[in-house]
Amino acid sequence: MILDPGQIPNREKLILTGIFLSKFGSLGLKKLGFRTYAEVYNVVGYALGSRPSSIKNYRDEFDPIFPNSRKGWHKREIREYCKKVLDKYKKLDLESFVGLIKSFVGYDENDWSTVQTTDDHEKRSSGFAKRLITGLAAERYFESVRSTLPEFHGLEIENTTQLGCGYDFRLSPEKGNSFLAVEVKGLRESAGSVMLTPREYDAAKELQDRFYLFVVKNFQKDPYHELYLNPIAGKLRFTRTERVLIQVSWLTHV
Repeated sequence: MILDPGQIPNREKLILTGIFLSKFGSLGLKKLGFRTYAEVYNVVGYALGSRPSSIKNYRDEFDPIFPNSRKGWHKREIREYCKKVLDKYKKLDLESFVGLIKSFVGYDENDWSTVQTTDDHEKRSSGFAKRLITGLAAERYFESVRSTLPEFHGLEIENTTQLGCGYDFRLSPEKGNSFLAVEVKGLRESAGSVMLTPREYDAAKELQDRFYLFVVKNFQKDPYHELYLNPIAGKLRFTRTERVLIQVSWLTHV
């Protein structure tokens, strides 16, 4: 069985997510930190660079096989390529399957658990969903709609999320040194708090009218976006906050 996510084709990842949701239902949702099926379709779908409906369709594909209250696509045989994936992974238990789904988007449970907070267990278990919503899912959503936005028409896009420059995307004309910066954030609901790191805030302050804050809202139902030019000087009001995190490690002498 192949468990290295780098060797699993993207369509197979979508199929596996559908199998997981069909097999484990509401328990699977809770384990991933999602509240509804619509939310997991949107968040994981965008994070994997696909349409949210793709995951729903694959869940429906497998619903007639697993014991649940849904009928799914019970009037036809399961497609052969879907059956091959099911046969390969059907023996995975819940915890192994959860780990596999999380690995699709580079989520490392060990990294997340090194930071100890006062959050209760339920909040900590939602870390995967929260990270996807505020990060990768929102970024992939932006990439999917960017060509329709007049502000960025004709500009080449560069993903800068790993460069630590204070924004997620740099958009530039084919010739010239000028560029626009876009920082992407995501919200579970249609309203909520958006946090800028010190580096992001400094970049927005420095770039001014060349800095956009792109916020994807309502991942739990029907995602949409709002765009804020020069957010530091605009209608948004930012409040400086500070918090202390306790990092836990274990030390031994050898």
